[in-house]
Amino acid sequence: MGPVEIVGTGLIGTSIALACRRAGLEVLLTDTTPDHVRTATGLGAGRARQPEDVPQLVVVAVPPDAVGAAITAALDAAGPETVVTDVGSVKAPPMDAVARHPAVSRYVGSHPMAGTEHSGPLSANATLFDGRPWAVTPGPDATPAATRVVEALVRVCGAVPVLLDPVEHDRAVARTSHVPHLMASLVAGTLAAAPPEHLALSGTGVRDVTRVAGGDPRLYSQIIGGNAVEVAALLTEVRARLDLVLEAVTAQDRVGLESLLGHGQAGTRAIPGKHGAAPQPMTAVRVALPDEPGGLARLFADAGASGVNIEDVRIDHDPGRPVGLVELDVVADRAEQLLVVLESKGWDTHR
Repeated sequence: MGPVEIVGTGLIGTSIALACRRAGLEVLLTDTTPDHVRTATGLGAGRARQPEDVPQLVVVAVPPDAVGAAITAALDAAGPETVVTDVGSVKAPPMDAVARHPAVSRYVGSHPMAGTEHSGPLSANATLFDGRPWAVTPGPDATPAATRVVEALVRVCGAVPVLLDPVEHDRAVARTSHVPHLMASLVAGTLAAAPPEHLALSGTGVRDVTRVAGGDPRLYSQIIGGNAVEVAALLTEVRARLDLVLEAVTAQDRVGLESLLGHGQAGTRAIPGKHGAAPQPMTAVRVALPDEPGGLARLFADAGASGVNIEDVRIDHDPGRPVGLVELDVVADRAEQLLVVLESKGWDTHR
């Protein structure tokens, strides 16, 4: 494959460029902000595209409101064999924008399910997509050859291609990304003017729920606005459930509240587990950790000596002491083994 042109050298575009360079591909960089191209070039992500260059694949990685126009421009300028994809978060609107283009058969949408709350080329990383799902969303006119080129890009970047219809993709991300982001923002908004004594009680729970709310509001308003129909449909469902929660809390209806909470618990169990397998019951082993250099490395070394695989890690901090609380998630039937080993090495632990 190659050359690959990246249009838009922000976090995602530069990360794709770095992943392609990691694989030894020639990468051409284009951006309306010359400083971004210079920065990405300095990072080793490729070189600025020249007029005589003819890419095999153009990857459009621009802000959501500009995606449709950028795809059209790429198809207009592309060679007769050049395939164009984009990595925007919504797939049906770009497909509609180019549906009548004479070269629409060489356009295949895509969407890597990876990113951070940071932005810009300096936040980019060649490993950003490793092991992550990456939706590939060919429209009805896309050729199989064009789809294969985009799937090859996904694999070059270390991701796992997931073939979806554009409309079905947008329904999926409304459920798994866009509405959860809005819910996180609403919860985080209740903290903005909270008294300091309330915020002093913050723990891992509120941080887990609100983390994604730290993303760029301008960017996410474009993403969610581009998927307005699907997001609105799910928000209507959420509003109905919120009304039921309010009624149950107001009436002190414990049975009704338990039923609603149980429905949420069932949703957490529906999320695929590691490597896409069915989720397993997990237990959090909690360990008090002195806030000092080398402490976390020593804990991980002792946990590794137990022979128990750590599935996830969270760290909270004691507001009154230089101590952290580390939660090590392990498969439930291995928790006792980990506790015994850590306690034998002097760690203060509990479940």
